[in-house]
Amino acid sequence: MSGVKIRGTGRGLPRGVLTNGQLAQRVDTDGQWIFSRTGIQERRICAGETHAELSAAAARGAMERAGISPEDIGVCIVATVTPDTLVPSAACTLQKTLGLSHDTLCFDLNAACTGFLYALHTAECLLAAAPGKFGLVVGADLISRLLDWSDRGTCILFGDGAGAAVVEWRAEWPSIGAVLGCAGNGEVLRCPARDGHLSMEGRRVFKFALEAAPWCIDQVLARQGITAEEVDFFVFHQANARIIDLAASKYHIPPEKYRKNIQRFGNTSAASIPILLSELEEDGSLRSGSRALLVGFGGGLTWGGCLVEFA
Repeated sequence: MSGVKIRGTGRGLPRGVLTNGQLAQRVDTDGQWIFSRTGIQERRICAGETHAELSAAAARGAMERAGISPEDIGVCIVATVTPDTLVPSAACTLQKTLGLSHDTLCFDLNAACTGFLYALHTAECLLAAAPGKFGLVVGADLISRLLDWSDRGTCILFGDGAGAAVVEWRAEWPSIGAVLGCAGNGEVLRCPARDGHLSMEGRRVFKFALEAAPWCIDQVLARQGITAEEVDFFVFHQANARIIDLAASKYHIPPEKYRKNIQRFGNTSAASIPILLSELEEDGSLRSGSRALLVGFGGGLTWGGCLVEFA
C-alpha cells in the first residue's frame, strides 16, 4: 500500500473574457445555441499571457496552499498540448521560474484532456522511488492557439487556463487507483503538429465521452471497493454540460456532490480538472479527508479516472 494525497491546489487564468455574444459577431452562431448544446456562456482567452505565466501562477497557488517550498518538490510534471516551446519543456521552464532544485525530475506529458490524470498517476509512481516525496502536477493549455476561429464546431468550445496540485507520497497511504486507457484515433479529434488547426467530429466525440465517463467511474469504484455514495465529490472534465449531467444522473449523484464551471471557462483541456479542484478547495467543498473521484476523457482518444483524497 502506497500512494499520494493532495496537499494544495491552485489555478492561473487569463484576464480576457470572450462571451457567446462576442463569438456570435465573429462566426455564424448564436449565443443561446451555444449554451443550449454545451452549457458554455463565456470562456477565458489569453491576450498576451503565456503558457508559462499561467502555469507558474497555478503552481505558486498550489505550493502556497500546501505550505511547501521549491526545494521540497521532487517531481514536476506539466500535462499540456500547447507549451510555449517544445524545448525547453513547460516543466523545465517552470523549474527555472519557481526555483525548483536542479535534481527535480521535470517533463511534459501529452494526453490531451485526460493529461492531468495521467500526470497524477505518473507522479504517484515516480515519487515512490524519489528522494523527495512532494510532486507538482500541472494541467495547462492555451487551446485558443489551435483554433480556426471560422469553425463554429470547435471555436465555441474551448478556453485557456492552468490548474495545479501539490501531492505528497507516503508508504502507508492508499493508491489513487488510477484507471487509464487509450485508443489511438486521429479521425474524430486531431491537431497537426504544425501549420494546422484542431478539428473534431462533434457527434462521435460526444458518443465516446458518454461511454468513457461511466466506464471510468465503474472501474474506479470497483478498484477501490466502494460505492458511489461513499465518494464525497465527483469532478468531471468540463467538456460539455450535458455529458456531466447525464453521468451524474446515471449514478444518482446529488447536486451537492458535483459541480460545473464550464459555463465560465469552457473546455480548458488538461487544465479543466485541476482548475475545478482549486475552486472546490478554495470554497471549502473539498477539505482534509475529502475523497474526490476524478473523470477525464479527450483527444488520443484517452480516458481515465482515479480517487484522490485531500491530506
